[in-house]
Amino acid sequence: MFIGGKGRNLRNRRVKTDSMAKSARWMPSITAVRSGERPGNLQFRPAIHSRLYSTHSNALASNFMPHPNTNLDPALEDLLAQARQAALNSYSPYSGFRVGAALRLTNGAIVTGTNVENVSYGLTICAERSALVTAVSQFGPDIRIDAVAVANLNDAASPPCGACRQMLSEFILPDAPVLFPAADGPRTLPFSTIFPLAFEMKLK
Repeated sequence: MFIGGKGRNLRNRRVKTDSMAKSARWMPSITAVRSGERPGNLQFRPAIHSRLYSTHSNALASNFMPHPNTNLDPALEDLLAQARQAALNSYSPYSGFRVGAALRLTNGAIVTGTNVENVSYGLTICAERSALVTAVSQFGPDIRIDAVAVANLNDAASPPCGACRQMLSEFILPDAPVLFPAADGPRTLPFSTIFPLAFEMKLK
């Protein structure tokens, strides 16, 4: 039977929605995985509990990063102070996890940002990306970042997430220091270390 354009689109949308719903039912929650449940018995639980951010024992990826010397130079200390100041403006009513980021550009400007949450979680924007889009809006697409500092007000580890690293890679210098709170205290690493191969995979 012939299905017109609108009918075909409606059917495709319904099939896609049903498929997503089936997949969602098998997505393990963080709580379940940590408690040792089998994936086959899991139910979909979209909420990420704020308690995951409250202790150093849940520092996730930062535990697997190298541990270079964390002595800070004055310029990075100032950048970190500005990141902390930005974190005070965090909109995080769902997790209570308040993060700030400060980017130092090669033109000498410092741009800050904070995390802005959304009830859907997926539409939440991290502090690093918030700072980045502000920097591009203010100074244009040719900006280059030569240092990053991340802070949070929860006394918890807070390395840049994968999405933030991916977006920063478009504008950051490979050797730019990235300062962030790790499980064992502040850590400074070159960007090329926390996001390896990013510059070899550039398409432009």
